Amino acid sequence: MQLDIWLTMLVASILISVSPGAGAVVSMNYGLKYGLKRSYAAIMGLQMGLFAQTFVVVIGLGSLIMSSLLLFNIIKWIGVIYLVFLGIMKFIEKPHLPEDTANIKAFSASKAFIQATLINLTNIKATVFLVAFIPQFLNPNEPLLGQFVIICATLIGVDIIVMTGYSSLASKLKHVIKSVRAIQIQNRLTGAFLLLAAFFISTAKRA
Repeated sequence: MQLDIWLTMLVASILISVSPGAGAVVSMNYGLKYGLKRSYAAIMGLQMGLFAQTFVVVIGLGSLIMSSLLLFNIIKWIGVIYLVFLGIMKFIEKPHLPEDTANIKAFSASKAFIQATLINLTNIKATVFLVAFIPQFLNPNEPLLGQFVIICATLIGVDIIVMTGYSSLASKLKHVIKSVRAIQIQNRLTGAFLLLAAFFISTAKRA
């Protein structure tokens, strides 16, 4: 891949990651609730979902998803239902102060990883975008594997940095939030953003 093409892809990747979405909501939620260090389980889960989506698009299944209305809708509504479920759970979640030791001990890295993976994996809007985005940087005259590695490494590398930034920013708010009421408001805001993300995904249409 030529340097100018890669630089264009890098800038586009940064703009994609910085734009608010379900991944940013998840990263900030874990950062605020458990701190930056523990939030990496969720951040890595997001990257696993992104890797799987990128792989699917590069090997051509993305085009199949876009051409099959049934398959497209199945993936879309699985993602919508999952985000709605998470949003509702945040609304009814019992609020805990960030320094609540019992709450910190209840943290499960594997659960955070799986949950975040599913959020990105079932984000059909991301699939729609990647199907339109990735082909712009693929050269049919060059080995596909090498290009996949470069594209995937760029997307994931940028996303890790951006999600870490979101989580780090949120973790600093732990020292500001001192009441259960504030945590309850934060939970409801997180739930509302997850429901909003579900709404936007539900509006996705085939290109």
